[in-house]
Amino acid sequence: MSFTSNVKNEVSKLQVDKIASITLLSAIFKNAAIIGDNIKVSTENPSVARLIFNLVKELYDISSKITVRQGYNYKKNYIYILEINKKTKEIIADLSLDTNIPADYILSDDELVRIYLSGVFLTTGSINDPKKSRYHLEFFISDYDYANFIKDLLNQYSLNSKIIKRESKYMIYVKEAEKIGDFLRMINAINSLFYFEDIRIYRDHKNMTNRLNNCEQANVDKIIATCNEQIKDINLINSIGGLNLLDEKEQIAATYRLKYPETSLLELSEIISMETGNKITKSGLYHRFRKIKDLASKIKQEEK
Repeated sequence: MSFTSNVKNEVSKLQVDKIASITLLSAIFKNAAIIGDNIKVSTENPSVARLIFNLVKELYDISSKITVRQGYNYKKNYIYILEINKKTKEIIADLSLDTNIPADYILSDDELVRIYLSGVFLTTGSINDPKKSRYHLEFFISDYDYANFIKDLLNQYSLNSKIIKRESKYMIYVKEAEKIGDFLRMINAINSLFYFEDIRIYRDHKNMTNRLNNCEQANVDKIIATCNEQIKDINLINSIGGLNLLDEKEQIAATYRLKYPETSLLELSEIISMETGNKITKSGLYHRFRKIKDLASKIKQEEK
């Protein structure tokens, strides 16, 4: 079962009072097909279909006609189609379906706005499983003005939603993991939120570990490259018997570099300090190798 299905299952089983039920059904039917005296809504989620049936029964004492058919997509999920052909004028008026933007009483307080967005998600929304892909919450809506209205509702909660046209519909989307978590919290999908946050924390930790490992590897590669350059310089000087051109401190640095070819400057300075009894800092050792490099450069110029 997909993550979207799990979220819809959880949301569709939440208990709401009569006023909230009107708001929820308004959002669901706003994204249904309304033709004349017929309201038709379809869903692939049986829990959502059951919710719609129960809401219509409780609010209007009507039993919706339910048709089940196999979908045409590659997964061939079952599609549940609910049709209402009684009291449709009353339903349309009650649920404010005859206007593009719902009446104020549908969204009269913050709780009802959240309920409304839950209903929009149940019929038009989906969320990528955080375990399998990038973070992505989206809604597909047919009408441009209504899509902008939903985008603005989402952004009242600072979700940074955006809208683009996809074929004949408009997609409202949220890509930030933190904002998607806020949306799940907002629609009271708490179990789904816990799953989402667990995966998000794990992925963030894994990404941070990978970045640290990559950074550490880059540092190791840099250290090895530096060591190799220093050894080349020392060997070049030694090949012409020029080590005696170095002072005693530089000769010690050269000797220890050849003895410990893969140690960092910090490690090498600690080794020299411990074995010779003369403290040398990383900075001091760096300057000794600079002088060795300068001498090697002069030898290379003379050879040319």
